[in-house]
Amino acid sequence: MNNAQRLDIFRRLRELNPKPTTELDYTTPFELLVAVTLSAQATDVGVNKATRKLFPAANTPAAILALGEDGLKKYISSIGLYNAKAKNVIATCRILVENYNSEVPRTREALEALPGVGRKTANVVLNTAFGEPTIAVDTHIFRVANRTGLAKGSTVRAVEDRLEKTVPAEFRQDAHHWLILHGRYVCKARKPDCASCAIRDLCEHKDKTAVTNKE
Repeated sequence: MNNAQRLDIFRRLRELNPKPTTELDYTTPFELLVAVTLSAQATDVGVNKATRKLFPAANTPAAILALGEDGLKKYISSIGLYNAKAKNVIATCRILVENYNSEVPRTREALEALPGVGRKTANVVLNTAFGEPTIAVDTHIFRVANRTGLAKGSTVRAVEDRLEKTVPAEFRQDAHHWLILHGRYVCKARKPDCASCAIRDLCEHKDKTAVTNKE
């Protein structure tokens, strides 16, 4: 895939959705950090159901610390791996209170040092909360990038590095939102909806589906 094709792909995605954003509910960088931490191996819908109850009760590091690990579990028990996630969120809240005046740090190194926060989570927070042009590669982006030929790579990091190098600068801020949504709703894992895909003619996938899936 050449640069002109990549440019056309992002132009089309922008035309369809000029202001893409995360589907996680949040109002502050801290709420976003918690939501993304909870979203590992869970759906955004499931996380939102939990945080709609959690955040009105506790949406600051100190308030969640006051809940304690067991108290937090009561709010997030519907989410997969909630025991480990509760432990990590409580530990993160303690670090934020003790070391960062309850503010979410704005550097990758500091974010990745928080319990349960990996590179993908750090990228989401840096991009969505702080406006950094990072690209958080999840399973959807990994699939779309490889399937379309946009940025092929055998690992998540390889795809991220390739996207960082090849996504045109004017689209880099919103690139991962467009690609996640495209993978979630159009370029789906088992049955991609190629017939209704806005970038079908630019996609290099050899086994495009012929009809729109209606399931």
